[in-house]
Amino acid sequence: MNDSSVPQRQPLLLKYLTPGEVGKHLERDPRLIVPVGTTEQHGPHLPLGCDTIIVERLADELSAEFEVLRAPTIEYGVNAPTASRYPGSASVHRKTLHRLLNDLVGSWEAGGVDQFIILTAHGVDPHLEALSTLHPTRATVRAVDIFAVPLPKADGTAPIHGGEVDTSLLLYIDGSLVHPDEARDYFPSPAVERRYQRGARGAIPRGSPGSLGRPSLASAEKGEQLYDYIYDRIATRLFRQPVDSGDAL
Repeated sequence: MNDSSVPQRQPLLLKYLTPGEVGKHLERDPRLIVPVGTTEQHGPHLPLGCDTIIVERLADELSAEFEVLRAPTIEYGVNAPTASRYPGSASVHRKTLHRLLNDLVGSWEAGGVDQFIILTAHGVDPHLEALSTLHPTRATVRAVDIFAVPLPKADGTAPIHGGEVDTSLLLYIDGSLVHPDEARDYFPSPAVERRYQRGARGAIPRGSPGSLGRPSLASAEKGEQLYDYIYDRIATRLFRQPVDSGDAL
């Protein structure tokens, strides 16, 4: 999405800056992007950090384009419950994530941040509740599930767990992380599919490979189109114009 002939700005990564440098950036723009990922199975073909990798790429490019500070990534979230165990998958409770973010937001706010843009690529209800109910003293908080952006129709379902959308995005961002030969299509029951189409998230059904949907339909080309669409929608609504807290993506 960028012209490779033009020198590209780098993201403003908080962990590499001194307090003085952070202060100067906040005097110019008092916003902070906070990416929140997960460490969770997305089928045998995708890495555990699928959500994290997607949201980090978005956070880095938004930080670079709009020169907004970017916080270190929160690598763990509230995973969807599963009937099976998946090695490496690790979750925290809603209250744990909420308390962690509340503590961090309070610290950053005391240091001069007055607007938090929390980005996640994970739509489990308790996860989003933890991110959207933070209580800073005076700062504002926008918690955004990037998949809440109305997407072009993919495989006829919502962008559900480890399916065509997730797989396409990872193929575009870093195809070396995807194992297409191990992908398994899994068609959830109509009740489960309706729940996901409404935006709700529930348990990964027994018999699933850890993913839902049709990763076999994924491609890097689709991933690039989806990524650019999501990026442009978030950039326009959150960075290119003033946004009221009640605005939808």
